[in-house]
Amino acid sequence: MPIRTNRGRAAVYRRLWGWPLRSPRHLAASIIMFVVVVVALGIIIPKVLDRQPSSPSSVGQSSTSPQGTQVGQLPSSGASLPTKQPPPSASASAAPPAADAQLVAELWAETWIKPPPDNDVNKWLAQLRPYTTEEFLAQMATIDPKNVPDKLTPGVRAVRSTVSSADFEVTTDLGKVVITLIKLSPSNEWRVNSYTKAG
Repeated sequence: MPIRTNRGRAAVYRRLWGWPLRSPRHLAASIIMFVVVVVALGIIIPKVLDRQPSSPSSVGQSSTSPQGTQVGQLPSSGASLPTKQPPPSASASAAPPAADAQLVAELWAETWIKPPPDNDVNKWLAQLRPYTTEEFLAQMATIDPKNVPDKLTPGVRAVRSTVSSADFEVTTDLGKVVITLIKLSPSNEWRVNSYTKAG
């Protein structure tokens, strides 16, 4: 028989809401049922949402995009991918050895083998400063001038040369040495940036 009065409905609601509080067993059962319902909804709702087809407007936009691609997809085989510019090859920038670079290499080599009589590193570096980069001077501060060659064959030979760097080989009493120079900007002056023992 249907409930037709507000007082009757209130009594039914009181019995429903009060049921979990009647005993600890009812309370535990109510909590378990609540957890089961929440977990079930958490599993079912995402599956239902995933099955829904995408809207026609989004499908049309992806198929008729001006680039023909979507975000996160590679373009079709006909499209070209942007690439980095290849580094300039050595042959492209190769150039005859600059006369001022060769002169700096000769002056540096002559000064390099002639440290001060007292082998003072600071005085030696001061003599080399006009022909050497500041970075390389800092590295040379760890060199003992007593260990540099004593004799030098006059003249240097160009080994490799580009528009911005050049290698010159010089012969000493301790063997051949390759001196590397770079062109500074914006002054366009050549300075020695390193040297290595020739193999």
